[in-house]
Amino acid sequence: MLGGVRRRPPRDALRPRHRLPGDRRGGGDRLRPHGDAERRPGVRAGARRRRARAPRRGAVSRRVVVVGGGVTGLATAYRLVSAGMDAVVLEAEREPGGKVRSAEVGGLRLEAGPDSLLGRKPWGVELCRELGLGEELEPPAPVPTHVYTARGLLRFPSGPFGISTDVGELLRWPGMSLAGKLRAAADLALPRRRDEGDESLGSLLRRRIGDEAAEALVAPLLGGLFAGDVDRLSVQATFPELAAWEREHGSLLLGAKAQMRAAAANRRPGEDPPPMFLRLRGGLVRLVGALAAAIGPGRLRLGTAVTAIEPAGLGYRVVADGEALEADAVVLATPAFVAAELLAPLAPAVVPLLAAIPYVSTAVVLLVYPEGTGSALPRSSGFVAPRGALAITAATFVSRKWPEEAFGDRAVVRCFVGASGTEDLVDQPDEDIVEGVGRQLAAIVGLPERPEAARVIRWPHAMPQYEVGHLDRVAEIERGLPPGLFVVGQAYRGAGIPDCVRQANELAARITGASTSRA
Repeated sequence: MLGGVRRRPPRDALRPRHRLPGDRRGGGDRLRPHGDAERRPGVRAGARRRRARAPRRGAVSRRVVVVGGGVTGLATAYRLVSAGMDAVVLEAEREPGGKVRSAEVGGLRLEAGPDSLLGRKPWGVELCRELGLGEELEPPAPVPTHVYTARGLLRFPSGPFGISTDVGELLRWPGMSLAGKLRAAADLALPRRRDEGDESLGSLLRRRIGDEAAEALVAPLLGGLFAGDVDRLSVQATFPELAAWEREHGSLLLGAKAQMRAAAANRRPGEDPPPMFLRLRGGLVRLVGALAAAIGPGRLRLGTAVTAIEPAGLGYRVVADGEALEADAVVLATPAFVAAELLAPLAPAVVPLLAAIPYVSTAVVLLVYPEGTGSALPRSSGFVAPRGALAITAATFVSRKWPEEAFGDRAVVRCFVGASGTEDLVDQPDEDIVEGVGRQLAAIVGLPERPEAARVIRWPHAMPQYEVGHLDRVAEIERGLPPGLFVVGQAYRGAGIPDCVRQANELAARITGASTSRA
């Protein structure tokens, strides 16, 4: 079941076919929100809970049905209810939150989906603070990120996105050949692109800094965020600032330097840069719990699968598990392929556009090692790997990046497998995945080949791919929707939690503005 629709995926993301050795839970990997989210929905004891306001007396009250109870759907409903509208969320799963999940491994509760919020995109952090979770936000330990190379793990050069702001540092970096470093430095002298149309991320990187730097240094980081192929990903839809750097500064290196200078100018003298990431103590499921509590009882219906959306007068009728709900507007906060199924009778012209958005399957491998192994991990938050270099696309050294007393001296690692072109790895049995990942980690950082406890969490069709021309296709989809029907979420204008919250904010403002103008 995806979003608010019951659908048969190629493989159940939450029930891997093989149990791990020593896993006595039985019944496969059923993920559930952290216990805190169930006992105290998202807010620590003593914190003031924020609940969305009930419709104001005399206010325009229009019903909006939100299909999909992930972060985007919940945030959309929260904004609508706060503005005085009647909103209800229909979610097919028994728990809300979408990919925000935690899992128990070796007596520890670890993130099975996203683990933090990107600080430079403020919308997720702002929402946490608004919901009373501000004091629960914490930065990671001050440890660097590394990239896997033929020389082992190397620290990234200073600068955003792995793009050095210091030519001398770039020339000294040991992860590339001298020819590759000189080619990257040539970015300073190359003419800027005149065509302002979209291009692939790989095209821009190769044109500016050369193949070697693109593949060894920048692509592992940027492509890894989307589990994608940089030669297919759209610059404008993923990292438009890179195109802006070339356009405004004629160089990626100069653009990166200008960004760092601008950020420093906005800080007080002696003030440290803000953290790149922030997490919630107890896990991001607390954000989900806080949103559910703020929306209010009765407005979030779990285990409710939408089967059809039909026209009804000036609005719509949403059919869910045999019940029909009348709505003035319907928001589809679901994967694009689910939206395509539901919209086929109402907006057939947009169905091919929605169905054409590719998705990639991934898996998270959670590993807990015995006591005494914590010191084996380098002083690092983890690493990313170039395409095809390892089965592991990225690894987070959780016990280094987010240290907790409960870890003791155990090494705790999250690894990621599966990306565009390597999805077949996700189909392997749990035992094979854990064995392969463990063997590679042992060779890279000296951990034992076998962890004490492990768990594989599969996410089939989890990562939408923003291929070249993506934003034009999204605009065409939006233009083709009948009045009162909306699509929003990870598939369209930003895949991370902060971007999903931003999209929810913007859509709710559009809906409430339209309601006010018709009052």
